[in-house]
Amino acid sequence: MNLIAKLFLIAAIVVPTVWAQRMYDSTGHQIGRVNAERYYDVSGRQIGRVDGTHVYDVSGRQLGRIDGDRVYDASGRQIGRFDGERLYSASGTQMGRIEGERIYDASGRQIGRADGLRRMQMIIYFYFFM
Repeated sequence: MNLIAKLFLIAAIVVPTVWAQRMYDSTGHQIGRVNAERYYDVSGRQIGRVDGTHVYDVSGRQLGRIDGDRVYDASGRQIGRFDGERLYSASGTQMGRIEGERIYDASGRQIGRADGLRRMQMIIYFYFFM
């Protein structure tokens, strides 16, 4: 395999994953991206990170955590939970749902879209960074 073919092969493997981890609002405008466990705004500035089950802002202050299917704020109060595709508030009211790579609010209106993000990354984005 010549050098050009190798470079195209490497680009085909690497580039889609770099471009694919983006979060968009309902109008299709990019609002951020996720690179591994780090979260960025549209300008490329880091806005947060995840370390295990804990979510932190860019300053290192804990925003909350996820324990199983429950979402907690920094004070330890439950702020939500998720069950399959549905996202709920602490009081049990459905706040939205995730269907594939699309996020909908409680009324069924699409409020976001993710390209290449894992489900947990989308849940973290919904509860802490949207």
